[in-house]
Amino acid sequence: METGSILERLRSSFRNSAGTIVFGMEDGTVSIFGLIFGVAATTTDTKTVLIAGATGAVAAAVSMMAGVYLDAETTRDETKAIHSSLSTAAESARSLCNRLAKAGLTSEQSNAIAAAVQNDPVATRGLLHALQGVPETPLNPSEQALWMLLADFLAAAVPILPFVFFPIMQARIISGAVTVALLVGLGIGRAQAAKRSALRTVLETVSIGIAAALAGVAIGVLINHLFSH
Repeated sequence: METGSILERLRSSFRNSAGTIVFGMEDGTVSIFGLIFGVAATTTDTKTVLIAGATGAVAAAVSMMAGVYLDAETTRDETKAIHSSLSTAAESARSLCNRLAKAGLTSEQSNAIAAAVQNDPVATRGLLHALQGVPETPLNPSEQALWMLLADFLAAAVPILPFVFFPIMQARIISGAVTVALLVGLGIGRAQAAKRSALRTVLETVSIGIAAALAGVAIGVLINHLFSH
């Protein structure tokens, strides 16, 4: 396979998986941010912090990868089932009328829309997919799972890496700063993708991360206090 073809395939896969990538990065950042600060608040042993962060990051990334794979596989199977159930134009038209009626349209409105597309099977199926919330071309489960694994793990590494290179007191500050910066970037990306207020989305994203860190610290301190006597 030529290099250009491989790069184009990667770009296409990236575009199709953009939502999964952003979700994976946010999940990895927030969950490990809380975990790493919960541990770091109760110990000065860098090794303990790194072991907790690394094992948590790997476990979370694999878990999310499996969840995304199963979800994409289910969606793909649903789409195949819909295609197989619409083998004839008459069946497609009847199914479309039923779905439109369930959506709140009158029988006259449903019949009028079905009649308008009855000679266009592609349009009929497109309407059905839109009404049922199932994509006409389902995403590849393996691609989605791999992007999730990569995004989740790389984002989870951000709050961990400072503890590799700096003393634990400095690492706490640097980890917090770089993680908040990453959350700001993710918030901006989410805002652009969803066409919503950047300020509001950034504040939401950062607030969730900080809340996770505070919760991790609170639980870590509480458990350390309970078992230190």
